[in-house]
Amino acid sequence: MGKITIEVIEDGNIEPCRALCDELMAFQKSQATMLPEVFDAMNFDTRMKRSYDRAPESQVIVAKDDGEPIGYVFSTIDQLDESSRNAYPDWAPRGGKGFYPDWDDLPNKVGCLNNLYIRDGYREMKLGSKLFDMSIAWLESSPNVDIIFIYISNGNDTALNFYLSRGFTYSHEVFGGFIKAVYKFTRK
Repeated sequence: MGKITIEVIEDGNIEPCRALCDELMAFQKSQATMLPEVFDAMNFDTRMKRSYDRAPESQVIVAKDDGEPIGYVFSTIDQLDESSRNAYPDWAPRGGKGFYPDWDDLPNKVGCLNNLYIRDGYREMKLGSKLFDMSIAWLESSPNVDIIFIYISNGNDTALNFYLSRGFTYSHEVFGGFIKAVYKFTRK
């Protein structure tokens, strides 16, 4: 293990996250108790890059070991309208609620922590907590974000418990239970 650094990507080049994102999708498939084959259609291009390109605002933070990416967190601030509130991505199983709850007072802008992944062998270093804290600080610093959502793949109870222990509250099952949603208000 060499020198560990953490960098916010400023130039829009999220390509260093490609292998890590693909590893995350494989990890989620290995943990899934429901429809693991759906993860076969999920990868850097269909998940992270597509979300990054569509988001009005986004942040990517990469942890590196001697310049080699070992983990990342990807967050967005999304603009919601009627169609996006009920959208189903191409890869998503049909059924149940979509990403967002059907609250009457759901704001038009929401923060989302989309991906958080640390490569095996580095998880004990608390890098995940550091990346999480940096992402949440960025989302909470936006004057237009009053709520943050995080989506956890089915079977990944470790991640679900991590977010619940950080003050998030269970919201709903997404796509019939394929994903669980948690949320946290940023202002009281």
